Amino acid sequence: MKKRASVLITALVLLSATIFTGCGKGGDNSEGKNSDLRVAVVCSGSGQNDNGYNQSACEEIKEMSEEVGCEYKIIEPANGVPEALETLADDGYNLIFTLEYDFDALIKGVGGSEPIAAQYPDTTFVVFNDNPNVDESGETIHDNVISVLFDVHEASYLAGYLSVQVNENMDKLFDASYGLTPLDEARGIGFIGGTNSNGILVYSYGFIEGINAAAAEYGATYDYYTKYDAGFTDSALGSTVAETFYDEGANVVFADAGVVGDGITAKAKELGKIAIQTDANLDAQQPGHVLTSVLKITGVPVETITKAYADGKINEMERFQTYNLASGATGITDLEEMGKHVQDQEVWNEIKEKVQTVSDKISSGEIKVTNKQLNEEFDEATCPNVVIKTN
Repeated sequence: MKKRASVLITALVLLSATIFTGCGKGGDNSEGKNSDLRVAVVCSGSGQNDNGYNQSACEEIKEMSEEVGCEYKIIEPANGVPEALETLADDGYNLIFTLEYDFDALIKGVGGSEPIAAQYPDTTFVVFNDNPNVDESGETIHDNVISVLFDVHEASYLAGYLSVQVNENMDKLFDASYGLTPLDEARGIGFIGGTNSNGILVYSYGFIEGINAAAAEYGATYDYYTKYDAGFTDSALGSTVAETFYDEGANVVFADAGVVGDGITAKAKELGKIAIQTDANLDAQQPGHVLTSVLKITGVPVETITKAYADGKINEMERFQTYNLASGATGITDLEEMGKHVQDQEVWNEIKEKVQTVSDKISSGEIKVTNKQLNEEFDEATCPNVVIKTN
């Protein structure tokens, strides 16, 4: 995990640049590689240099190209995901990871066209953050599509629980250089997501449930400020929305919006507040102001699935895969960076022990967290210690 996290926060250096007609920009390494092993990564809108979600997958496929000898190509689609998938499949890439939340053309077909998965039965497509490849009865639609989910709802629960523990003990943990709103004035936490989709809501709902659990311990009620349509590329928007939430009394804002999160953490530092990042370990992005990062290491399934492909075992893999806390693909960071900036180490260690206890209870099944990725319904009534306020 430490090795992978350190890789994620380095700048992505493409081996060579290329332009895909009708597709977009990216990189490849076709020279001198085994042409029977051809793997592609289609990035989401936040791009391959997003410090996390896309970059993890891109860095991993470059490592896999050296380990298993595969050709690879990285694409930032200029004309949409469907055209990128079709172009790559036409060009003979027979394992394609698509990181964008765009499945209709692949699974169902659009505009009267046959589904892309059906058009290219010898190509394996891997989608992330949802399981769109099942019919109403739960049966697999296309055998050449693998759906990958991360148990980020559980990691988000831990982040929510941690946020309240830290907020309730702010006077012991933080010195006067912080600008945290006192508890006798407000108790607030915010969440800013890129899109109003299952892939974002899964973080928010788990986060709320963790907040509620910790707030109940203190007999407290928290206002929960949300925005679910911030996109993934406008860091200035992240700064503006975060400032609004901080002004309303939130001391912690969770960023799940790609590069938008950079603006959120910058605003946290400016105002002496706290932020939570996502995907990669970005705790050192604004030292002392990023409490933790909720990890979604896309490189883990990219490695696992690419190796299976190289070993000729891709068709033996489950078409629906989940990566839990134990897999190393999700969780929260070790809190080492934030620990450098707190005053009372005894209280800090007590909080970390509490979080670990909760993590163990989640792993054992004692604590059940809503998983919106699987279309589990979130019931606000189960979280009476949280008042949800949607922006």
